[in-house]
Amino acid sequence: MRILYIIDVHDVTEGRGEYKDMKNQKEFKISFWAAHATTIVSVTLVLLIVGIIAMITISADRETRRLRQQIEITAIIADSIPDTSAQHFLNDIRKQPYCLDAQLITAAQALEQWKQDTGEDLEELFGVNPLTPEVTFHLKAEYTSPENITRIAAQIAAVKGIQEVVTPDSGMLTAMNTNISRLTTILAIIAAVMLIISFVLINNTVHLTIYARRFTIHTMQLVGATNAFIRMPIVMQNMLAGVVSGLVAAGIIAVAMASATRAGLEDLANSVGWPTYALIAAGIIMLGAILCALAALISTGKYLRKDYDKLFK
Repeated sequence: MRILYIIDVHDVTEGRGEYKDMKNQKEFKISFWAAHATTIVSVTLVLLIVGIIAMITISADRETRRLRQQIEITAIIADSIPDTSAQHFLNDIRKQPYCLDAQLITAAQALEQWKQDTGEDLEELFGVNPLTPEVTFHLKAEYTSPENITRIAAQIAAVKGIQEVVTPDSGMLTAMNTNISRLTTILAIIAAVMLIISFVLINNTVHLTIYARRFTIHTMQLVGATNAFIRMPIVMQNMLAGVVSGLVAAGIIAVAMASATRAGLEDLANSVGWPTYALIAAGIIMLGAILCALAALISTGKYLRKDYDKLFK
């Protein structure tokens, strides 16, 4: 793809889009890469930062969900309840929308675990097994607010045969949820600011590229080209530059993730994962194309509306 700069309006070769310097009889042609090198480099750096911010945001969201899903509720079952009824209760808990996973620990299993942990045989010491069966389950992340936990605990406590419901400390839950909300808000603000900065930087970069072609645009108007005819190739060329920039930025991130894995930093690479990276890569490629095309559309429209005298300012 080549971008052609008009040297003399009287020397337009109709139908070929070629322009010659009448004095030197030479054609001046600038390749796509030469004309958009600055744009591609600048947009690549911007998209790279946006991609890193997106990866950090996704990693933080996954970590906060993991922390929330560590919250555990224990329902202690009365001694008089047989294991079959306890199993039915476990199945009911697993069907609830708030349950992530659940398990039943029978009195015999609890006694065996006690022996392994302490070396003491409580049944031999007391003559009976003093431990009771219990069902423990983790909550889904969206049900970990103190209000939801209080409501869930009340529902379970109302079930016949439930002796006690043990929940995490409400103060700890409130502090954790507050910190997570603050972190989410901060990351959202950073992402929004980066998006605005990205458009401003890309718009300025594309504007400089089109500024160098302002006389070409004006000359094409003089020879009867419509605004759509003038605008379309410029927008498409800048969109292509945005796609190339997105591909380069995505490639740099991919190399960084692969290097982290080889360097023994699997946790860093796996915090996002390759499937999620593919979505991020597609997103920054589309973002580069859209922002560059939009910036080209705005800048081209600006020079299409300018008078010839104002082109020198």
